[in-house]
Amino acid sequence: MEAEQSTARVRPFPSYAVRTACNNPHVTDAKPASRPWAYAIFLIVAGVIGWAAAFILTVEKFNLLIHPQTALTCDISPLVQCTANLASWQGSLFGFPNPILGLTGWMAVVVVGAALLAGARFDRWFRIVFNLGVAGAMLLVIFLISQSIFVLGTLCIYCMVTWVVTIPTFLVVTLGNLRDGTIALPPRLRRIADSLYSWIPVISLACYIVIVVMAQLRIDAITRILHL
Repeated sequence: MEAEQSTARVRPFPSYAVRTACNNPHVTDAKPASRPWAYAIFLIVAGVIGWAAAFILTVEKFNLLIHPQTALTCDISPLVQCTANLASWQGSLFGFPNPILGLTGWMAVVVVGAALLAGARFDRWFRIVFNLGVAGAMLLVIFLISQSIFVLGTLCIYCMVTWVVTIPTFLVVTLGNLRDGTIALPPRLRRIADSLYSWIPVISLACYIVIVVMAQLRIDAITRILHL
């Protein structure tokens, strides 16, 4: 009797519940890649700051067109102003005000950052195209910095905000793509890009210092700002 009860209590494990390896080639047992939180948040913050600067410059451009004789709110002195920049041909390189490029370009940066934060994964071609866009923004900023300091002799506040966020954005995106293999490089150069990635704040600061030195040597910017 006891043997029968013991046998009744021991039930074989159902065969249909046995865990087996998945034979679907599109499904793997590997853990999903972690989300690039820091990278995504940086893109969102930088994009919002850049977009805000572009928006203010766009509004100022409208005010300049409507009231040509009225000083803009960003016109603090002959040195620190945005009227000269917005009214120059350099301020409309492609036949329309440059800030419009910022409105669209920085919003794209915000969208990419938000998508990554939500768990999106982009194909290699998209990451390369995004990098090309950021590189184009960097080249444009370098040109505008040179024109502002050496030709116009002015420092536009909101333009400088754009410079400040464009430089680290370019470094973060480009070095990130170099070190993870999105942009193909020999292993040695990838290791260099990986090492430089942790130095982005220092590299960015060095770029800012170079801009300040150029502005000081060309237009005595520090002295003139201190005497406002």
